[in-house]
Amino acid sequence: MTLPTETSATPAPTGNLEITVSRAELLRELTAAQSVVERKTTIPILSNFLFEATQGAGGDRLTITATDLDQSLRTSCAAKVKKAGACTIPARKLYDYIKLLPEGEISIKLMDNHWVQIRAGRSNTKMVGMARANFPQVPEFPASGAVKISVPSLKNMVSKTIFAISNEESRYTLNGALLVLKAESMAMVATDGHRLAHIEKLGETLEGVSGEKKTLIPRKALSELSSLLGATEAETLEFGDDEQTLFFRVGGRVLTSRKLTGQFPNYEAVLPRDNNKFVIVRCEDLMGSIQRVAQFADERSGAIKIRLEQNELKLSSSSTDAGESEDTIETPYNYDPLVVGFNSQYLIDFLKAIGNTGEVRLEFKDAQSAGQMRPEDANEDVKYRYILMPMRI
Repeated sequence: MTLPTETSATPAPTGNLEITVSRAELLRELTAAQSVVERKTTIPILSNFLFEATQGAGGDRLTITATDLDQSLRTSCAAKVKKAGACTIPARKLYDYIKLLPEGEISIKLMDNHWVQIRAGRSNTKMVGMARANFPQVPEFPASGAVKISVPSLKNMVSKTIFAISNEESRYTLNGALLVLKAESMAMVATDGHRLAHIEKLGETLEGVSGEKKTLIPRKALSELSSLLGATEAETLEFGDDEQTLFFRVGGRVLTSRKLTGQFPNYEAVLPRDNNKFVIVRCEDLMGSIQRVAQFADERSGAIKIRLEQNELKLSSSSTDAGESEDTIETPYNYDPLVVGFNSQYLIDFLKAIGNTGEVRLEFKDAQSAGQMRPEDANEDVKYRYILMPMRI
């Protein structure tokens, strides 16, 4: 994203903006946009919203833009525009102030020296804005090549993978999830090197996708996207990209994100092929046992031991500081005994992602190989699996 040079197709409104807008509508859009605003920025303009008021055949609109240079969100609502124009307003202060106003109409007017006057009922406030010209140019949604994706499907895929994304800044190709689009299916994969979440949704019709389209979506963009998908009534969203930027149009809102460069690891190579020992347990039982036993695990590693023996699964942990704990779940198991260690938090993350309901299947090969977990449900269209590297204990 570059600092402004006015080259967009629609000339940006200039002039002394003067509008009236409903508090409820303004607050709804500010709530959507405020999470993108950079809190601790060294570039002051980035802690502001850009307000642009336009009059047109389709009615008067107020467009609100927020950006932190890595990503941006542009959203809009209906407004009565007395004078078209643009201004910038400190985002956090405005959001906090509008939340405190009673329901009703709010009038916003740009004054001299970038000050902005906000009036509502008996309240009259002036805020110190900054020059519109300093606000960075936000990329425009591409004119062609966008793919329509089902909102419920994508929302489900994000929630099932986002927790497995790496937090280590140095491993930047793992700081996002890989979206894989094909004509009849889509998949999402995330890994931090210790665990991997993979979900595939079959039976999707994605027009305009031939072969395979792979896109790495940064964690920050996924978390923003997740909020947008949770707040929309739209059935589909539009996804597009160009050389540097990813674009998501959800309802009337457009989220952009800088692309992550680099090669996502070859995850297919680590998917277990011959985990032929398995056990099926109720999620609730497993979650309860893990949470109890994890209280006594080593604080740094969080490691707990899973021991599979004839028709039972034993979970145990011990640490010199806290003591030791063991929990047993009775369940059919008729293979060779097996003992394997895992990070308890990683197990809990997965059980939370599947909603801690129903049954889960744990599949193993031996103590040194990756374990695999998946929900034991009859949903043929959605294949979800979680691969965990074992720990030495």
